[in-house]
Amino acid sequence: MVTARAHARRSPPGDQATKGAWSIFSELGAAGVGLGLAAAILIGFSKTGVPGAGLPAAAFMAEVFRHEDTRLSVGAMVPLLVLGDLFAIAYYRRHVLWNRLLELLPFVVLGMIPAYVVLSRIESEPLRLLIGSIILVLLALHVGRKRLGLESLADRRWFAGIMGFLAGFGTVIGNAAGPAMSIYLVSKKFDKHEFLGTTAWLFLLVNVSKIPFFARLDMITAETLWFDLWMAPILVAGALLGVFVHKRIPQDVFNTLVLLLAGAAGLRMVLA
Repeated sequence: MVTARAHARRSPPGDQATKGAWSIFSELGAAGVGLGLAAAILIGFSKTGVPGAGLPAAAFMAEVFRHEDTRLSVGAMVPLLVLGDLFAIAYYRRHVLWNRLLELLPFVVLGMIPAYVVLSRIESEPLRLLIGSIILVLLALHVGRKRLGLESLADRRWFAGIMGFLAGFGTVIGNAAGPAMSIYLVSKKFDKHEFLGTTAWLFLLVNVSKIPFFARLDMITAETLWFDLWMAPILVAGALLGVFVHKRIPQDVFNTLVLLLAGAAGLRMVLA
């Protein structure tokens, strides 16, 4: 996206913003813009409707930025995720379980610290394979916990620690905290409102903390921020749709969808 920078240097302040924005869209093409719109609406929907429904968004964003550094797709998602988190907090602010949030947060931070170090030195794909494999194992343990005599699995301190660490590590490597959090919160029998209210605050804190580090690694740039600005209204539309759908989903259906989508996310990390 050198073109955008060149235009920005030559353009007077009054029309610099417009030229920069249109330069981005001309480089992406119709297909790239369409995939970006789809990713934005899915991110919004997943924040207020069904967690995990935004699973295809990461793939769509990777396709949008396929001609650039692929890590830009991860960086470009972060401001959109923050906007979605803010929308979810505004709507589900009365349903936060702070004790559970504070229980997880130290482990999430512990996972994020080594992930930043690793991300600056090696490619993220082998790590995504590892995270996906662990998620699938933990999901299998959750589903088969009665048969395996692990009914109290969710009450074990180490279970919260593993899930929190995975969420922290995964969110830095590829915005992949969702599956680990989904398994943990469903196992804790959160109702669907508590689920979204608690994860909204957790993910907001996590996603905001990623911004300076991703900017330093050139994963968030002026160009990705322009892209996010134009996608923001579409994300809001997706969030409103999520609120509408969420009200009409029974709790057992919600839990089933969340676990299925967590499993799909784990498979995608392993197979992609």
